[in-house]
Amino acid sequence: MNDPLSPVIANPWQALRQWTDARLALGRAGVSLPTAAHLDFQLAHARARDAVHLALDAPQLSQTLDAVLEGQKTPCLTLHSAAADRTAYLQRPDLGRRLDAASRHALASLASPLQSATTRPYDVAFVVVDGLSARAIEQNAAPFLASMTPRLAAENWLIAPVCVVLQGRVAIGDEVGEMLGAKLVVVLIGERPGLSSPDSMGLYLTWMPRVGLLDASRNCISNVRPAGLGIEAAADKLHHLLTQARARQLSGVDLKEDTGGDPLLALSAAKNFLL
Repeated sequence: MNDPLSPVIANPWQALRQWTDARLALGRAGVSLPTAAHLDFQLAHARARDAVHLALDAPQLSQTLDAVLEGQKTPCLTLHSAAADRTAYLQRPDLGRRLDAASRHALASLASPLQSATTRPYDVAFVVVDGLSARAIEQNAAPFLASMTPRLAAENWLIAPVCVVLQGRVAIGDEVGEMLGAKLVVVLIGERPGLSSPDSMGLYLTWMPRVGLLDASRNCISNVRPAGLGIEAAADKLHHLLTQARARQLSGVDLKEDTGGDPLLALSAAKNFLL
């Protein structure tokens, strides 16, 4: 009901806002947004912009990951892309897809003497990348790995040293996975912030990673965050994809996520609601 003394005309769909962060049913003041809605939009935009520029606290994250991975005896390495700083990273996406010389040297020193292009000693490598939202990684990476790695350890997966990469893009995981000698690589990366999701983490899975692969070779699980896809649900989906990728020796467009976890999607697939 509208307050006769207020210039704001309420939207009759306002009750729907309890179910979503989307900007709907904001009301109006004349032909414009109400002041509160306009200020909220500016705040969300500022948070998204800050998320892009915020630097990842790599030492603190590495310390946290070391504690999380202690039971698996998996060390944590800090690496850097060829983008020297944030400005170069934002202006030159190509530099964020490759490691710098020091990082390549560090990984080369870990290579197994039995490692080759076809013989890879590790089953999976996890690469944690700041991407476009360090906040997403600081908030979600450690809890996700704490849920994911025990599942794999229980099935005797051999996990490579976890790598934290600064100023990285998704494709940098291909180079890291190849140099480590991993059959599968999973990139945990901060996704491009939205106006209601500056803390969203993405997961990218690739079979037999190597430099030069295209996006069609990867599987993606997106929007991992408290207000999106929860940690346990994301770990369930990734566990399924990893198991299928290893069994079928493939990933990307040839590997489908068919866990059937959403009953509404299952219902719509079974019955065409247009008929």
